Amino acid sequence: MAVEHSTGTSAPAPGDQTRIHNIGYRSYDGPRLGRAYARRSLYSQSLRGSYGLGRSVKSKVLPMLLFVVMCVPAAIMVAVAVATKANALPLDYTRYAIVMQAVISLYVASQAPQSVSRDLRFKTVPLYFSRPIETADYVRAKFAALASALFILTAGPLLVLYVGALLAKLDFADQTKGFAQGLVSVALLSLLFAGIGLVIASFTPRRGFGIAAVIAVLTITYGAVSTLQAIADAQGSGDAVPWIGLFSPITIVDGVQSAFLGATSASPSGVGPSTAEGVVYVLVALGLIAASYGLLMRRYKKVGL
Repeated sequence: MAVEHSTGTSAPAPGDQTRIHNIGYRSYDGPRLGRAYARRSLYSQSLRGSYGLGRSVKSKVLPMLLFVVMCVPAAIMVAVAVATKANALPLDYTRYAIVMQAVISLYVASQAPQSVSRDLRFKTVPLYFSRPIETADYVRAKFAALASALFILTAGPLLVLYVGALLAKLDFADQTKGFAQGLVSVALLSLLFAGIGLVIASFTPRRGFGIAAVIAVLTITYGAVSTLQAIADAQGSGDAVPWIGLFSPITIVDGVQSAFLGATSASPSGVGPSTAEGVVYVLVALGLIAASYGLLMRRYKKVGL
């Protein structure tokens, strides 16, 4: 206990020692921008984060490298077409994403956990929901951001092919039609892969586990389906090949574009589903996207409590 020494003056009364200090807290009188602005901000921040923008240099390396890897083959094809004065591009627009599906899967595996796993690990999800933003806003923003990032990744090379085809003076109508079909295909792929990747990543706060799980689901299913299709085709069971393709995300996209966009099937037999079977493919693709959204809603309603 401190000892007070007398200074010849009377000590102040206890009430005189009380002080109220103004430390600068003020009420906010500005505009309340509400849920829509918060949702747009979360979407923008998540989309930028998918390519490492606004983050450290280390965070930019992998997404930017994968984007370059996606575009380099397209640039080479364009250079060959221009140099040789070819009458067509070496690869159709609708086939490009199928051929490069390993790179796309790696991108989803790296960025889906980055989008949601950190919020789970640091328990910041309830902080989002303490503001006007709600569960649906969070899920929609994250879903839309990753799907947009994937669309940029997959549509960028198609744009390189299209511009190169026009520079090579290939038929404008044919190239425009093929480019439009390719955009429809990669839009469906982006939604499907984004939903699957986010659902898997949302169940683990550890980014490493999320990456491994997404890679396993996207690559193992494709390898298993391709193997089973090859076996069925070799044994003369060609009718079973289209139905086997329903069990892998990339073969679902391939089936849809084969049935309705005039693309050549990547199945071992080279024969895609019929129009009736293509309708089933479309319903399965849309069902998986809707189911992914529903699972994310249920997951974050529990997490946000």
